[in-house]
Amino acid sequence: MTDAVVIGSGPNGLAAAVSLARAGASVVVLEASAEIGGGTRTAELTLPGFAHDVCSAVHPMGVLSPFFRDLPLAEHGLRWVYPRASVAHPLDGQPAALLHTSIEQTVAELEADGPTYRRLVEPFLSNPEGLLADALAPLGIPRHPMMMLRLALRGLRSVAGLAKRFRGPRAPALLAGCAAHSILPLDRSPTAAVALMFLICGHVRAWPVAAGGSRSIAAALASLLRSLGGRIETGARVRSLAELPAARVYLFDTSPAGLAAIAAPVLPARYLRRLGRFRYGPGVFKLDWALDGSIPWRDPRCLEASTVHLGGTLDEIASAEAAVWRGEHPEKPFVLLCQQSEIDRSRAPDGKHTGWAYCHVPAGSTTDLTAIVEGQIERFAPGFADRILARHVTTTADLERVNPNYVGGAVTGGVSDVFQLFTRPVARLDPYTTPNPRVLICSASTPPGPGVHGMCGYHAAKTALRRIHRFAVAPLR
Repeated sequence: MTDAVVIGSGPNGLAAAVSLARAGASVVVLEASAEIGGGTRTAELTLPGFAHDVCSAVHPMGVLSPFFRDLPLAEHGLRWVYPRASVAHPLDGQPAALLHTSIEQTVAELEADGPTYRRLVEPFLSNPEGLLADALAPLGIPRHPMMMLRLALRGLRSVAGLAKRFRGPRAPALLAGCAAHSILPLDRSPTAAVALMFLICGHVRAWPVAAGGSRSIAAALASLLRSLGGRIETGARVRSLAELPAARVYLFDTSPAGLAAIAAPVLPARYLRRLGRFRYGPGVFKLDWALDGSIPWRDPRCLEASTVHLGGTLDEIASAEAAVWRGEHPEKPFVLLCQQSEIDRSRAPDGKHTGWAYCHVPAGSTTDLTAIVEGQIERFAPGFADRILARHVTTTADLERVNPNYVGGAVTGGVSDVFQLFTRPVARLDPYTTPNPRVLICSASTPPGPGVHGMCGYHAAKTALRRIHRFAVAPLR
């Protein structure tokens, strides 16, 4: 007898399954691919011995997730590896700006704007765990209302507006790089909140990687699930309701389009039309490299960071991100680069290194931006091209083939602006529910949205557990 079926084994699907199994439910996870993990996979994409993260790479939300922190994942093989700094942001003609765990060190990096930065960020560090628990929850009454009010007052605006309080280029650039993870134009809300959340995370724990690759996160969750009696079936692509086993409830770790494609016969037409209006946003163009040594940054301190934001000043990054939203490919894109092998030596052979980077592109883009992305790296790391042993190119279509949730190459599960952040995939009192009480959605297309934190799956499972015993085990028809 199966109480719950989870369709999809990304971090949210696995989180939902683990949450259900911990509550005593019998769970089966159906994964279309031969490998579990969704966006948390690792493969030898370039040369033998070089382990590259297929999508997600660095996990500030993973290590601080209220859900992950409550699990014995270390007992199931997950080990976080921490860099000396979370972010390096190179600038032309001056040292890079680094985000350190120490707020004192970060303030020193920002020179004259350091005291202003301290006043902006330090108040959130009195209870960052409480802030994260509220911020990573669906819309409701927060447990720490004053902290959330402060975040709303500072964050429900654009990062371009927030940065006007600074006088020099370094602090605005650091904020812009963090805000650009949202894949939103930097003159839109809530890019300021995105920047603040990433900065706060960096002051709590340096942004880590998972030892051995992001696949270690999925492997640990799967191991825990199996220890609780849950089952995972790979190669089990679900195209219709007839392919689903009988159960009490069904949780979809899919895009809204994926949910509609499978469950349309049991969902009303009006709801399906609303799913069809879900906005996915721009995609990404990704490159992986096998390197014959470390990246030769002009500022060698960049090697201390797990993540490097390439794009120059706030104005440059804002211009690039705005171009993507106009359907254009910027000549100097914002490039998000990770150098996992600098802190996790298991990723490459002795003396060699891996590189991982992407830039934002219009949804469904087929343009090869290899030369442009590598040009942005050369701008701040002259001689980078000479270190390349092999490269692997991933287009928006490639990403969608690897993970159908990445519609058009959108890795965020959908646009996370103020109009869709808390109402994803549609506006409902409980965003994980559908008009069919036995069908729920638990992917990153639900609150709190993108990131490897498992909270979408965790909250969806809580909803499922409140209703699971109302239904008999039966096919979904």
